[in-house]
Amino acid sequence: MAENADEGVLRSKRSATRYQILVGIAERQPAVSQREIADDIGITAQAVSDYLQGLIEEGYVRSPGRGRYEVTKEGVDWLIGRTDELHEFVTHVSEDVIGQVEIETAIATADVAEGDAVSLSMRDGVLRATPGTAGSTTAVAVTAAEAGRDVGVTDFEGVLDYDLGRVTAVSIPRVQDGGSVAVASETLLAHAADCDLVATAGTEALVAARAAGLDPDVRFGTPQAVNEAAVRGLDVLLLAVADELSTHLDRLREGTISYEVVDTAE
Repeated sequence: MAENADEGVLRSKRSATRYQILVGIAERQPAVSQREIADDIGITAQAVSDYLQGLIEEGYVRSPGRGRYEVTKEGVDWLIGRTDELHEFVTHVSEDVIGQVEIETAIATADVAEGDAVSLSMRDGVLRATPGTAGSTTAVAVTAAEAGRDVGVTDFEGVLDYDLGRVTAVSIPRVQDGGSVAVASETLLAHAADCDLVATAGTEALVAARAAGLDPDVRFGTPQAVNEAAVRGLDVLLLAVADELSTHLDRLREGTISYEVVDTAE
């Protein structure tokens, strides 16, 4: 009984088997061993022979001689159609299904293969994944990556053990109250030496940083950025104009981030 040619590979075992056999023929043609195909897909050689007879009758395969088989143009078209179907399904699973699973991104400290168990750590504000389970927090890699490349991880176990960062906040006067000129550059430099990054909020703060020879890492969205940096274990020097500082400190208190306010007026 002939099978409906439009039946999808994912709709029946028979259709999936036909797909695998056609792929096996295309890989080996014209000299095709039915036994090899049978071993590859886990069915008997007699079953392969029966499927081949049906594929020949439907015009998807032709046999120019004993033990010789070729996929016809019609067979290739059928394979392409079914392959497109599989591609759409895999894309749906990877983007719409797996994509909903919690996946974090880390930097691989050594080569990682997909499915490897990894230990997680936080360094320089970035999650790191090291092959093995020696760390206090472990996960499973969902992508492969070379050392230094980004790798997706999921299935987290344990608690990530690292210290939160600390924020040193400097209130910079508004221009009408003296602005950047009223700030001691030496004090900014001394505090910057102990911090991982510098953030400025407001023009006066930016000018004060540059006058001290500092190149700010963050200039916009500083309440969120400073808090996130500290949550990731980075120490931050925050220079903020006086009337913006309270907004930043409120955000830090909400995140239970430690901070100190420094007076730099000359």
